[in-house]
Amino acid sequence: MKTTIGVFFGGRSTEHEISVISASQAMHAINAEKYDVVPIYISKQGKWYTGNALLDIQNYRNISDLLSKVEEVYMEPSFGDYNLYKKKRSLFGSNVITHLDVVIPVLHGSNGEDGIFEGVLETIGIPYAGCSTLSSANGMDKITMKMILKSCGIPVVDYVWFTDKQWFEQRDSLITRIENEIGYPVIVKPANLGSSVGIGRAKNREELIEKVNDAEIYTTRIIVEDMIEDLQEINCSVLGNYDENQASVLEEPIKSGEILSYEDKYMGGSKGAKGMQSAQKRIPAELPEAETRRIQFLAQETFRVLSCHGVSRVDMIIDRKNRNIYVNEINTIPGSLSFYLWEATGISFEQLMDKLVELAITRKREQSMKTVSYDHNIFSLGNGLKGGMKTKLQH
Repeated sequence: MKTTIGVFFGGRSTEHEISVISASQAMHAINAEKYDVVPIYISKQGKWYTGNALLDIQNYRNISDLLSKVEEVYMEPSFGDYNLYKKKRSLFGSNVITHLDVVIPVLHGSNGEDGIFEGVLETIGIPYAGCSTLSSANGMDKITMKMILKSCGIPVVDYVWFTDKQWFEQRDSLITRIENEIGYPVIVKPANLGSSVGIGRAKNREELIEKVNDAEIYTTRIIVEDMIEDLQEINCSVLGNYDENQASVLEEPIKSGEILSYEDKYMGGSKGAKGMQSAQKRIPAELPEAETRRIQFLAQETFRVLSCHGVSRVDMIIDRKNRNIYVNEINTIPGSLSFYLWEATGISFEQLMDKLVELAITRKREQSMKTVSYDHNIFSLGNGLKGGMKTKLQH
């Protein structure tokens, strides 16, 4: 029998459309002779849908028309229930649409890549590809990620972080701190968004205020980083788990401005968005062998210390003035799952999807061997319930 794979995509995120593109490519790369693919689209309103119409990316031009052709669904948050159910219950017959064996989340950005959706899957207990709730959350949040990497000796640029409330209450002192500890120019980023959304460069105090106000629209936590003016951006994908993994060849994205923009990443200079593979890039990156090895090592170390799983992409910065290398961020669900990097490494997109399914099933099997509860019932012990309030009945 074939393994049934549920591919989840879309979601309540600023990267909704990019998720649809990545998922469409991933689903078409899965070997139909080995697997049954079930597309599960999460709308911007957070509702789940399935149906064959979701497999044609052209249908997303008219969402209301698309949703009229598919069925709203849900999963029970009960451990061990891997069924996908119809939202509209039938009077007769089963409400089960299908039984899923494995889930592949292709949900970029908030409410998907940040551990929220992974927590739902872990509650159900279904095998799934990719990072756990913890590693997803730590990888998505730029502040937490940099704290962990820095504490493990992995180089990151200097930064200052604060909340939106602190910005409104302590703006002058925060500006002074940024100017004293970092100095201009700086890059302002929302802490938990990807795809260059809400990111801006500031060369002076007026621009800093403007860019922080822009970032605050998207998040409650903001990070301001030292901007390396003469920089080279290099990306490396990592595949496996935190104990055993491999690094891909490197890519150098080509940006049209000072910062690699959303349009650079996904529009590829054309009107038709095709995902990350449409962006202009140099693969493999033209670097000395020693720098290539160093970047691959840092990518694998980032993957390891964040306890990652599946496939991720680690984005690096090289300071051209002194050739210092810094880890910029990790994408735990990278655009198009970084298939273009793995194809250049010698692993086809189909083989990549095979590997993700294999990793998901292996992790589930290993987790099932761990003890998660005891068979003792303390309530059956009678008298010695500690922490309870003893109440004396009055007759």
